[in-house]
Amino acid sequence: MSAATSLDRRFMAAAIRLGRRHLGRTAPNPSVGALVVANGPDGPRVVGRGVTALGGRPHAEPQALAEAGAAARGATLYVTLEPCSHHGRTPPCTDAITAAGITRVVVALGDPDPRVAGHGFAVLRGAGIEVVEGVEAEAAREGLAGHLSRVVRGRPWVLLKLAVSADRMLGRRDEANVAVTGRIARARAQVMRAEADAVLVGIGTAAIDDPELTVRLPGMTSSSPVRIVLDGAARLSPRSRLARSALDVPVRLLVGERAEGERRRVLAALGVDIVPIPEGEDGRIDPEAALARLAADGIGTLMVEGGAEVARSLVGRGLVDEIALFDGDVHIGTGGLPLPPEIEAALRPAAGRFAIVGRESVGPDRLTLHRRLDPPGF
Repeated sequence: MSAATSLDRRFMAAAIRLGRRHLGRTAPNPSVGALVVANGPDGPRVVGRGVTALGGRPHAEPQALAEAGAAARGATLYVTLEPCSHHGRTPPCTDAITAAGITRVVVALGDPDPRVAGHGFAVLRGAGIEVVEGVEAEAAREGLAGHLSRVVRGRPWVLLKLAVSADRMLGRRDEANVAVTGRIARARAQVMRAEADAVLVGIGTAAIDDPELTVRLPGMTSSSPVRIVLDGAARLSPRSRLARSALDVPVRLLVGERAEGERRRVLAALGVDIVPIPEGEDGRIDPEAALARLAADGIGTLMVEGGAEVARSLVGRGLVDEIALFDGDVHIGTGGLPLPPEIEAALRPAAGRFAIVGRESVGPDRLTLHRRLDPPGF
């Protein structure tokens, strides 16, 4: 197998950065980055760039090849995920690569999708194209985790976002919109929301906070994800911000199979997508079934923003892959809603469940990113 060079790693790092541009906006396809690099009189230079288009089509490779034009002949293609080799809504990317005259393809990750799964590499090699695999694979895995999780595990990659006060409170009981972090931290969380395919809250949070769950950062309003409410009895108010804006930004209500029909009909008339989910033995929506349904509908990355009961349930069942914990300096005091002890315990290093993979200051507050150790299938 051909070996990667230091130059290959540099160009792949650039392709990975490019692929992150459309995170959260290409479902059901992953956001892939591609670069065409040709040798010129002054050395290698980028002659074509592509990132999966909004909505998932066209793919990154044909866009990069189209920009390169004739300069693609004899050039190297750097792409973050194995090129597709099957006919779908568009022709196979392997056909476009071969027709363009590319002589070398450098790839970060193979695609576990059974329609591709090594066949893309085989087609390229069969056409006489040199293929180099696994370049900067770990770095690429972060941006492609949603796709990998959806295909391999049949559920989205789940990011749980929590904000806690200095006295480890999530807010106040039965009180809406208690800010425990500042403006910069909230903006950072909005960026995370924009990079997710969907954002989920429980009906308790939806009822108390009446959130809109859109991206409100200047210039990024079109990046709002699908908004999902876990609402077994279909209790979401038709007067809520979510219901009233369902025709502008999709809202999906995950309800129990026994949820009252009239409530479902009223919300559906407002544009809310009602999705029945099987219930567990406790009579509540089965979280595994809910995640499986979201994956089947093309959701690869899911950001969970509330509330405490939903967070406790998902962490307890081993269904959370990352926890973004924002720490503020605000003190809540009496009447506060504490961070569930099960989550505190899961985050302790001695538990061996999560590892700290990043820390950053966000204004006067702090963000710590915890990632699950050895998530199944990865």
